[in-house]
Amino acid sequence: MQLGDLIRFGNGKAIKPGGEGCYPVYGSNGIIGGSDEFRYENGVIIGRVGAYCGSVAYCPDKFWASDNTLVAFPASEQADTKFLFYLLTDAKLSRYAGGAAQPLVTQTVLKQVEVSVPPLPVQRRIAGILSAYDELMENSQRRIRILEAMARALYREWFVHFRFPGHEKLPRVASPLGDIPKGWEVKKLGDVLELNYGKALKKEDRREGPFPVYGSSGMVGTHDASLVKGPGIIVGRKGNVGSVFWCDDDFFVIDTAYFVTSSLPLRFLFYVLPTLNFINSDAAVPGLSRNQAYGLEVLVPPAPLLAKFCELADTVEQQASTLQRQIQNLRRTRDLLLPRLLSGQVNLKEN
Repeated sequence: MQLGDLIRFGNGKAIKPGGEGCYPVYGSNGIIGGSDEFRYENGVIIGRVGAYCGSVAYCPDKFWASDNTLVAFPASEQADTKFLFYLLTDAKLSRYAGGAAQPLVTQTVLKQVEVSVPPLPVQRRIAGILSAYDELMENSQRRIRILEAMARALYREWFVHFRFPGHEKLPRVASPLGDIPKGWEVKKLGDVLELNYGKALKKEDRREGPFPVYGSSGMVGTHDASLVKGPGIIVGRKGNVGSVFWCDDDFFVIDTAYFVTSSLPLRFLFYVLPTLNFINSDAAVPGLSRNQAYGLEVLVPPAPLLAKFCELADTVEQQASTLQRQIQNLRRTRDLLLPRLLSGQVNLKEN
């Protein structure tokens, strides 16, 4: 049948991003803020325009959808909303995008897309199977967020509030950054690390492989060759200025980002860099100047304390990395299972 016979479409409405209301606000790339008001409930959100055109998200609760989206609901009681989410995900709606300036999908086009739809009981079984994978992934994501919050809290406790082991025995001395524990040093960022340029690698030139590719917005794909030996830190240079990412494995950095080399432990710097005041050096396209960054002052604790912190932080982050790999495996399994379930290749008869 055609999507127009299966789905009732609605339009998103403009709203200022970044709000803090209790209802999630969805843009074409997922949640972009909160709102004190909602317009929809239990629906599927479809990216309507731009780079994330055709993206699909699901919200079982009340939400607001921005004007960059369309919203989809069952047109009758013979369709399950969660099933529609998986059906639209598998449909790869970006294929139906038009528009000369930027990609755009319209209700008119989507309504004509033909899909195969099983009976409602089978829809619910399919949604239940796939939801189990999503719930496992979300549980792991929550655990990762808790672990990362623990590591950040440890950094703040030791290196911001100076409540590290043995702090009671150290007097404070004056410094350009205020009173600091005796034996600690204030150094210029340029004296403790180097921001190295990434290398141009257009999307069409990437060959899918085992090495993650990083830009200023994070991981943007994979390649069959690496540029940097991991673990390493990536810092946004153009666009998302000063963004900071960590990669455990060998990786490739494109020319919108830097990668870090340093005599200091990278794990410690991973927590230091987000606290620095990186300044946009270009009014037209946001850019991070190395000269400005190198002039920033950073506090360097003694080596034994750094080693102890990195030992604790590494333990926490390794647990998070293990969970992240589990998520990737679950996602691959779900994505392999999705088209097989929707096509009927997997037998769903009751035992």
